[in-house]
Amino acid sequence: GAGGGAGRAAGAAMAAAPRWRERLFALYFLSHIPITALIDLQPLLPAGIVPRALTDLLQQYATSFRDPMMLQPPEWFKAFIYCEAFLQLPFFPVAAYAFLKGGCRWIRTPAIIYSTHVATTLFAILAHILFHDFSKSEHAGPQSLRERLVLLSIYLPYLLIPLLLLFTMLCNPHYKHVEKRKRK
Repeated sequence: GAGGGAGRAAGAAMAAAPRWRERLFALYFLSHIPITALIDLQPLLPAGIVPRALTDLLQQYATSFRDPMMLQPPEWFKAFIYCEAFLQLPFFPVAAYAFLKGGCRWIRTPAIIYSTHVATTLFAILAHILFHDFSKSEHAGPQSLRERLVLLSIYLPYLLIPLLLLFTMLCNPHYKHVEKRKRK
């Protein structure tokens, strides 16, 4: 009957729902690899080891968006960069593969760990952007509310997408289903 068709359509929509998110997550992780490797890790590397074009790009970004944390990171921020280098960066290609392939339930637990970790670091970074007095910084930081919001908008996707990832892994029926392992 008509009700059965509507029920099947709703079921199909629910089953299809994670695919657009998987594509978004794949794009997020794929784009994060070069950003992390070429830009974000620069504060950890010795001067002169990074090609001039990349240091110029970082300098231009930091000046344009008034982000002194990337030029002279506080120790707590540098700790987050180490986490990005040694925990997150190795995970990016694994996650990109899982979400490009689609339907990989095994990514659930690593994605929950990743998204929780990143969301936690981003709360500290966003609070710093909003409330820190940058007037004493060696490099120009945001002063006005508008400048703070512009810088916040650069970091915000790195909170929102991991939160969407966490929500998807915790709430979507596809990922909530745990496969039972076969005994040999």
